[in-house]
Amino acid sequence: MSAQHIIPEDIKNNVRKALAYYPQLENTKIEFRFKKNIKKSTMQARPTLGSFFKSRKNRNYVILISETFKIADKSFLTRHIPDDIFIGWIGHELGHIMDYQNRSKLNLIWFGLKYLLSQSHIVEAERAADSFAVAHGMEDYILKTKDFILNHADITPSYKARIVKYYLSPEEIMELVQHRDALK
Repeated sequence: MSAQHIIPEDIKNNVRKALAYYPQLENTKIEFRFKKNIKKSTMQARPTLGSFFKSRKNRNYVILISETFKIADKSFLTRHIPDDIFIGWIGHELGHIMDYQNRSKLNLIWFGLKYLLSQSHIVEAERAADSFAVAHGMEDYILKTKDFILNHADITPSYKARIVKYYLSPEEIMELVQHRDALK
């Protein structure tokens, strides 16, 4: 972990584990922050507004983490989900940051607009973040996170449908792993 990372004490170990898969982010300023509620999401990564106009290498990022998430009609503290699931979620968000680092200011603006306005772009963005996580060796965590969501009896069907629609399937993840390993 780097001095560039601001992490709440109670999630520090899990965030460190996820960050270990992304050594390129060691000197990237990232703040991990809990937020009361994030609409339609459990976590969200983005450049900070203040750093948006800086050069790519000097951008700062924030990963917002919803304090709670709902399973059926009950709310649960995100801090209390199993460690491997939390690490997988963080790994996915770090994948977004890897994606953002490759984008110019204008491209980031266009990316954000398309994300807000286009369902197909959401699919592209979320699958790219999963792909970055798998490319960095996080497939076990990503698969556990998907299994937790898709096979948890009390998670709402609408949330499960969103995961199936926007993110890589377990089969697609395994195909990426096979392709990655074949290149070694």
